[in-house]
Amino acid sequence: MYNIITIERQYASGGNEIGKKLAEELGYELYDRNLLSMAAKELKIPSMYIEGLEETHAGGFLFNLSKTPLGGNAGGKDQPVSEKLFQAQKRIIEEAADKGGCVIVGRAAGYILKDRENCLNVFIHCNKQKRVERAIHREGIKETEAEEALKKNDKRRSGFYNAVTKWEWGHPAFFGLCLDSGALGIDLCVKTLACIAQG
Repeated sequence: MYNIITIERQYASGGNEIGKKLAEELGYELYDRNLLSMAAKELKIPSMYIEGLEETHAGGFLFNLSKTPLGGNAGGKDQPVSEKLFQAQKRIIEEAADKGGCVIVGRAAGYILKDRENCLNVFIHCNKQKRVERAIHREGIKETEAEEALKKNDKRRSGFYNAVTKWEWGHPAFFGLCLDSGALGIDLCVKTLACIAQG
């Protein structure tokens, strides 16, 4: 039985929706975009300063982790706000895992919790055409901008993940389970993960 499930996902693959539905199905707590706002609140950073900064790639405005190892100390007063934000999110993820009964979407949570036996690390992917359709109809992206949105957001997520973890985003070797949401559909992905979680 797994009482912690982490989900990394391609942009417009439905990973966020799967995470939300899975948390509802299992009665687990959901941690997704709310992690950044929780971390900002902890650090007393106004939300207006963090909009659009989630999972920004290393070298970008939000994340410059070259001086701070993933397990490093977040307390340095000279530490950039970006690193303080990440370390605060890391603490929240670890505290959520200690309590159990949680689904965590993004934020390299699977790597952060890699030594927990009761944690299932999942990657959600989907073919390009279905992702383009989802970006247009579910994410509200203009048809002419959909393909570029896929590239931009996948690059942002993979850059963040690869820099923070030194693992390769989406590589099957680093995930307990990889699901094709385009082939399986959102609901079957949810059902499959729920069955695995419940043992």
